[in-house]
Amino acid sequence: MATIATFEKMLEQGTDSALLRYSLGNAYVAESRQSEAIDHLRKAIELDRQYSAAWKLLGRCYMDTRDYTNAAATYEAGIEVADSNGDLQARKEMEVFLKRARRKLEQ
Repeated sequence: MATIATFEKMLEQGTDSALLRYSLGNAYVAESRQSEAIDHLRKAIELDRQYSAAWKLLGRCYMDTRDYTNAAATYEAGIEVADSNGDLQARKEMEVFLKRARRKLEQ
């Protein structure tokens, strides 16, 4: 499995893509470094607005950092993307997570 250092080196060498940014964000999440993951996941979405998995993981990072407002907004946008992609599983998962984010906002 590639490490953060490997992904960062690829980025430094000029290789940039939504998949690389997603992979880097996911690697940071695996090390409980959500704040660093957020930057890369945002960039993944900037590079490919239709990347359902990036929307879902970004929402999770916001939830983990207790930024429920951004989590809800991210899941809402991600659900629209998943709908347009026909990605039903991602849509269902984000709907569940969106409900959790909204409950946290109501507390």
